[in-house]
Amino acid sequence: MAHEIVMPQLSLSMDKGQIVNWLKQTGDKINSGDILLEVESDKSTVEVEAVESGVLQVVLGPSDGEIPVGAVIAYTLAEGEALVSVAPSTQLETHTITKDEPVRVTAPVQEETKPSDRLLSSPAARRKSTELQVDWKKATGTGRGGRIKERDVIRLSQELAQAVSPQTAPVVSQSIQITPLAKRVADDFGLDDTSFATLLPGKTRIEREDVEEAIRRIIRERSFALSNIPSPHQTGSTKPVAPRREALGTVRKRIAERMILSEQTYAPVTLTTEVDATELVNLRETLKNDTGTKVAPSYNVLLSKISAKALGEYPILNAFLDGNEIVYPPAVNVGIAVDTERGLIVPVVRDVASKSLGELALEMNELLGRAAQGKATADELSGGTFTITNLGVQEIDAFTPIINPPECAVLGVGRLRKQMVVFNDQPAVRTMLVLSLTFDHRLVDGAPAARFLQRIKLFCENPYLWLS
Repeated sequence: MAHEIVMPQLSLSMDKGQIVNWLKQTGDKINSGDILLEVESDKSTVEVEAVESGVLQVVLGPSDGEIPVGAVIAYTLAEGEALVSVAPSTQLETHTITKDEPVRVTAPVQEETKPSDRLLSSPAARRKSTELQVDWKKATGTGRGGRIKERDVIRLSQELAQAVSPQTAPVVSQSIQITPLAKRVADDFGLDDTSFATLLPGKTRIEREDVEEAIRRIIRERSFALSNIPSPHQTGSTKPVAPRREALGTVRKRIAERMILSEQTYAPVTLTTEVDATELVNLRETLKNDTGTKVAPSYNVLLSKISAKALGEYPILNAFLDGNEIVYPPAVNVGIAVDTERGLIVPVVRDVASKSLGELALEMNELLGRAAQGKATADELSGGTFTITNLGVQEIDAFTPIINPPECAVLGVGRLRKQMVVFNDQPAVRTMLVLSLTFDHRLVDGAPAARFLQRIKLFCENPYLWLS
């Protein structure tokens, strides 16, 4: 009897996943525990194991785009069992699943459909047609073999919207409700209430997420229109060159969503200060040259320890808002922003205050290495209470870091520079460093945030204060 293999939920925030690569193919014999495929979630790329032994039948692959959690992506068949007939309209049927455990139920009997009797369309195209309230069958397919892709549905929606005259444009129903937060976001972008009838047809209650989707749609349409304007250098019968397009990756989408959430929800303020990091540099060099040091602590390790010490004195910077309550986590969990080929991710080192420099150096070295390779687990990429982002290696002196929701603050670290300064009333060459703290002004006022940053500066300039 066939058993379903479904898109697993790899983290609490994951609702869709992208198949990166099938390591086994249809017809392959598989055993429980075999690595079947790689899935890109909103946080990392994870290998997915088989839970049943048998013969594999692949249903969905990398070309099907983002797939909802619980959707059937393959089947495990018994030896000699016929392949399951799968119709396109049922490929993305989803089921409730528990964490790390795919549902295994008897495969539904599918009605036979001849390929010549139906149009081909991707699951993403059908989802987009439902979202935009258009009939995907009327779209012109640009995929292989005339397959209708998501971009074809979007283009159809744009063409239909342009065909609607002012006289026949839908009128906003008086029953439509818009939440105060959604209204504020819409006003900031310049959207009036009458826009939602066209942008969000059928909606009777407009939430913030609906407004954000409408804004994204407008931006896409404007970008599409601008991309087709001929260049001033184009003359005569020369045709405009179409722009290159590529799909926005899962991690990039997640970054975009979180940055929008941060900017629209928070009241961010950034403070900067210049630090004499000479003693901090000397400390690291001493530890590097010590034969008893297994792994020399990086500056991120040192600053994590310093931050944890300062956050113990200013716990409000380690807190976050939950509705009308301030939540104080029981430990300082420091996230370190890491630049990877797939985008920016933030692996988290837990309970930094309780660990020695040596322990932190070992743990962070391993964690950041896995994260850079896309191998960090969902748990290792969540649960942070404070973030450090270091652009020193890119020779950036100062910048404005963006808060990582739901945290209260983020520390930006610039490059180390030797400068001629006045030290002990005498000119001297010292190693200087600029630190930038962005904090949520809803939770913290400027003065305590400044004192917190001042404390970090003091610890950088006098390491013995936190090493003792």
